[in-house]
Amino acid sequence: MALMITAECINCDVCEPECPNQAISMGEEYYQIDPNRCTECVGHFDEPQCVQVCPVECIPVDPQHVENRETLWQKYQRLQQAGQSLASAGPATAPPSAA
Repeated sequence: MALMITAECINCDVCEPECPNQAISMGEEYYQIDPNRCTECVGHFDEPQCVQVCPVECIPVDPQHVENRETLWQKYQRLQQAGQSLASAGPATAPPSAA
């Protein structure tokens, strides 16, 4: 199950830095959660960190993205593998200049 942020969000900025998957970003009016990156913190923490810090309790389960714990674990593993692949590729370098 991915989480979602409702219109009750007050844009307090506390949830975004807590997300270990960088799934939270500012939307047009309030923060939003990318369901492709949200694992409800499975693989990182026992509880979703954004839910823990939200002062207005506006982060429920997204009924459009219901997933079981096994599916969330598989998503976590894919995200970790993708992150390792990017890290092992190293920084992009500029082509040598013609001097």
